[in-house]
Amino acid sequence: MAQPMIKKMTMLLLIATLTLVSAAVSANGQSSRNQIANIPFEFTVGSHTLPSGTYSVSEMSSGGEAVRIRSKSSSLSVIRLSNSIVKANPTSQGKLVFHRYGNSYFLAEVWTAGYSTGRALRESSAEEAVRSELAANPKSRNLGYERVEIALARK
Repeated sequence: MAQPMIKKMTMLLLIATLTLVSAAVSANGQSSRNQIANIPFEFTVGSHTLPSGTYSVSEMSSGGEAVRIRSKSSSLSVIRLSNSIVKANPTSQGKLVFHRYGNSYFLAEVWTAGYSTGRALRESSAEEAVRSELAANPKSRNLGYERVEIALARK
């Protein structure tokens, strides 16, 4: 009689522990890494071109490998894989970093205030093509390259 009771108690304890662990992981994933940006220009993320506007930026996985950029005014949403990048000191202000070539902007990095790690988005084939054109064609150099930063606010 004692054996089935111990088995039931063990199962109940296991379920309670799993519930607490999954709730903690879920809450951690929804932490301060959800941010808002007002982007005043059209920009490209991967193979998607997004209009200017207000966007939320969040990490889709606990390790941050996937970053989601979602429009606040429409159903537009893009998810892009990223790699971790590190600075010596934590950034005081969250920011998005864009690579600008002429009038074309490509989202390149996401930095969260208070963290020394950021996310570098993988370069799209469109950005690679523009960069290659700049390198190969001296006449296209008037497009130039500029690193543009947009401040992020916490959600």
